[in-house]
Amino acid sequence: MSARTRIKLCGFTRAEDVQTAVAAGTDALGMIFFAKSPRALSLPQARELRRGVPAFVDVVALFVDADPSYVQDVIDSVSPDLLQFHGNESPAECERYGKRYMRAFRVGSPGLDSAEDLLAECRRYDSASAWLFDSHSAGYGGSGHGFDLSLLKAVREAADARPVVLAGGLSPANVVDGIRQVRPYAVDVSSGIEDAPGLKSATKIQAFTRAVSEADIQTG
Repeated sequence: MSARTRIKLCGFTRAEDVQTAVAAGTDALGMIFFAKSPRALSLPQARELRRGVPAFVDVVALFVDADPSYVQDVIDSVSPDLLQFHGNESPAECERYGKRYMRAFRVGSPGLDSAEDLLAECRRYDSASAWLFDSHSAGYGGSGHGFDLSLLKAVREAADARPVVLAGGLSPANVVDGIRQVRPYAVDVSSGIEDAPGLKSATKIQAFTRAVSEADIQTG
């Protein structure tokens, strides 16, 4: 779909990490609004981080089965460019806010453990701006665990597939191989660029973005 793999870095909690990510050329920054995550933000924290994000870099707000009133509060307070739904939200629940959204799928979870079943579930969300594929973990992302990339075969071959975002255990060490195998529209990483949950590493951010650029050259 694209000669350049887009980059989303997720789970920001510090302004200095946002600036490092922007300088490294990331396309989108993920902010987490899920209380059980060690990377969760309050609305005041998120508003402050949002102020440091320049034009042409998207802010993505991540939710897990959140109350609709809370999602609307985030929309009103933080003005995210894109919503990401990572729980059991139905298509109607994702669409109700009238904003672009990305639907995350926990590959390998019950009902999403075969290529055919995964594609069938994805097709329910044909209004999504992208389909994001993460590993199945108790923490809804940021686990550092990968998944069997062969389960994306049917999605990759489907003519009606939405743009594919590859997540799940990516790091500077393995993102080249992931891009080579899947040829995604974008990649998404959180724990793979951290020194600790929510504390990003400038060295790892820079290494990750360089690796993505190298993968694009190799696969171009």
